[in-house]
Amino acid sequence: MQTLIPFTQDLCLQYTNTREGETKLGQKLHCYDGKTPLADALTAAKNSGVRFVILGVGEDIGPRANLGRGGATDAFEATLSVWCNLQSNQFFSGESCLVLGQIATDDLQLESDATADVLRAQVDVLDKRVIEVATQIIQAGLEPIVIGGGHNNAYGLLMATKNATNKAVAAVNLDPHSDFRPREGRHSGNGFSYAAASGALGYYHVLGLHELKNSQQTLEQLSAFGGQWHSLQAIWVRQELSLESALNEIITNLNDSGLPVAIELDLDAISNMPSSASTAAGVPLLDALKYVNRIASKTNVSYLHLAEGAPSCHVAGSVAGQREVGQSISELIYAYIQGRSAQQSIG
Repeated sequence: MQTLIPFTQDLCLQYTNTREGETKLGQKLHCYDGKTPLADALTAAKNSGVRFVILGVGEDIGPRANLGRGGATDAFEATLSVWCNLQSNQFFSGESCLVLGQIATDDLQLESDATADVLRAQVDVLDKRVIEVATQIIQAGLEPIVIGGGHNNAYGLLMATKNATNKAVAAVNLDPHSDFRPREGRHSGNGFSYAAASGALGYYHVLGLHELKNSQQTLEQLSAFGGQWHSLQAIWVRQELSLESALNEIITNLNDSGLPVAIELDLDAISNMPSSASTAAGVPLLDALKYVNRIASKTNVSYLHLAEGAPSCHVAGSVAGQREVGQSISELIYAYIQGRSAQQSIG
């Protein structure tokens, strides 16, 4: 079974609308031909100046296995339709970025009437594919930027980071949900609890946790692990502390851990973002951009994961959802790249 569907140069150019007198990112991005062995292609990309690898996971079996909505299948395509058409200029040329492709998932996407147990078994298979590809990216000294699919894929990315670095991972997650549900079979709500049990998660902080969207059992499990959080209500509603103060505390704890860092972001943290569990009471996109940029610039980050974007869940329809998800994720990618570039220049 093919694990990876490559994003070739020809495909990239199909996404790119060229214009005389302008250079778009799609004309400068590195792509994967799918013929070269992946490890060799990643090594060659790094030798060519690539630092960031965009990887898609087009699936919604994880959210459905968590008894949630589907739709998190098309965020990668929505993003590339925007990302490829941004300007290549003095701020960012695109040449440090490889768009690798998508994890193959067509054989795992089951019918809507599939039972939770069957879907959870499929998530187990998907985990192995994510781990296989992401491990190779990190071992090559590159930073994955993973788009799409459910938040179940956090488990595979944490395991891959542990495999590649021989260290547990310090993760921070902007998310109304802690995703620390019981280990009842793999789904989008328990990626971090499975990672904790496996030894891949060494430190965990949830930013923007919604106080009434996490069961008492989940909160107790998170506390027993030593997980920490700043709630949505504490920062954005009651204003007991500022976002800036919360970020400074998180950055200190991540750095004190001495572990590689994972930046996780569930798109349903952002107000009215089309996602598997969209929310009216979320954080502004600009605050999400600040979160990504600050953590990226101040810590030893291994990857960025942008999960749960679901264009088809937009209230105005899929076309509007493609535009909003694509633009939002593209901005988050650029915020991350800016942050990592700043970290490199001061490090």
